[in-house]
Amino acid sequence: MILSVQEAARRLADGELVALPTETVYGLAARADDDAAVAKIFAAKGRPADHPLIVHVADAARARAFAAVWPRLAERLTAACWPGPLTVIVPRRPELAQAAAGGQDSIGLRCPAHPLFHEVLEAAAALGVPGLAAPSANRFGRVSPTTAAHVEQEFEGRIAVVDGGACSVGIESTIVDCTRPYPVLLRPGMLDAAQLEALLGETLRTPDAQAPRASGTLEAHYAPRARVRLFEPAALAIALQGRLPEGLTVYSRTPWTGGPWAALPAEPEAAAQQLFATLRALDDAGAREIWVESPPSADARWAGVLDRLRRAAAAG
Repeated sequence: MILSVQEAARRLADGELVALPTETVYGLAARADDDAAVAKIFAAKGRPADHPLIVHVADAARARAFAAVWPRLAERLTAACWPGPLTVIVPRRPELAQAAAGGQDSIGLRCPAHPLFHEVLEAAAALGVPGLAAPSANRFGRVSPTTAAHVEQEFEGRIAVVDGGACSVGIESTIVDCTRPYPVLLRPGMLDAAQLEALLGETLRTPDAQAPRASGTLEAHYAPRARVRLFEPAALAIALQGRLPEGLTVYSRTPWTGGPWAALPAEPEAAAQQLFATLRALDDAGAREIWVESPPSADARWAGVLDRLRRAAAAG
């Protein structure tokens, strides 16, 4: 069912689920201040209740309502990158969004750039909703949706959706932990580390044992039904000269004429925008195995796409 903005806001205020478009992927939204509503997200996705969600807000002022403190790192990043594909992890106000936070004392916050999501946020705010918890609108661990049709296919029409067209970014937001005196990159996205380090004037660290749990950071994630295998370009060329599995599709920048082939764009922005839609299309076409030519790991602009492909391959 396709909803108007006002109907979506009313349903969200009443504690129901609605799928909404962002610039990254479609999100499965519920009001973040209602733990019973948020529990419906976990149930619909089959997602573990301790795997935290990101809360979406209209601006930094509304984000602060969920924060026990607003760290300087979060202030710098959000001032430069919001609205946009960046999530900051900050200390959580104890009385708010416990379910959305997966029981942690921190919370992930994002201000999305999609105009329809903002319209829903504003309409819902007028009905008393301070923010929306919204992970990707798909079954847990599977390929994220980047169109309304993907959401309807994923949930067999049981989740109402606001149709905002195809997502312009195509992979989930970059996540930065701002709970400590130094920034930690928890999940890469299309805002790459070099951009963020230039904004902060300091180096992003890698996660350690003290890092909070964050969305989309499990080893296996973003997986189609087909098995994904990730190859360096030279290794893929050699593998394609050997015995090939039944139902193979190759997804590469280098053209292949030996069977079904999907073109991986040469630029990371186009590759990200098309990635999940391509994986879904290959599933629908009957691919049983997808061999992917790895993007260049030395180019930081590809970090988000490479991260999603590695996690998809880990699921196989």
